[in-house]
Parts: sequence; structure tokens; C-alpha cells
Amino acid sequence: MKKLFISAILLVGLSMNVSAQRHPSPPPHPSKSELVSTKSHELDKRYNAEKKAILNHPLATKKMKQEQLKALNEKYRSQKRLLKKM
Repeated sequence: MKKLFISAILLVGLSMNVSAQRHPSPPPHPSKSELVSTKSHELDKRYNAEKKAILNHPLATKKMKQEQLKALNEKYRSQKRLLKKM
């Protein structure tokens, strides 16, 4: 009877140890639309930060700022187009 009791406790203890070692299931992958929307949001934030930096630059002339903004807008449009194609 003693051996049965000890073996039962060992069995329960080992099964608890094995179940505790299981890895948690990985989180679900975001859907394609969620991925695109997060990337779009990051792109918008980066665009606004760069635009603010260009406009607030103390040494750049008005013409330089216009050229930089034009290039930034073109880059932004092309990246948005690529995101929409995904």
C-alpha cells in the first residue's frame, strides 16, 4: 500500500512537471489588413516628423525647403502606393 501511494505521488508530480514545461502557444499572426494599417500609421508618423523637421530648419532657405518637401512628398506617395499593392 505504501509503494502504491508513493508511486501515485511520483506519477502526479512528474505529470505536473511535464505540463509546466510546455511552451505557451505563440500569439496569432496579425491579418494582412492589420499589418498594412500599422505600417501605414508608422509611415504617416515618420512623414509628419520629417516634414516638421524640414519646415523648422533654421538655416534652410524657402526654396530649399520647397525642394525637400517635394522630394519627401514623392517618396511618401511611392511608399503609400507600395503599401496599397500588398
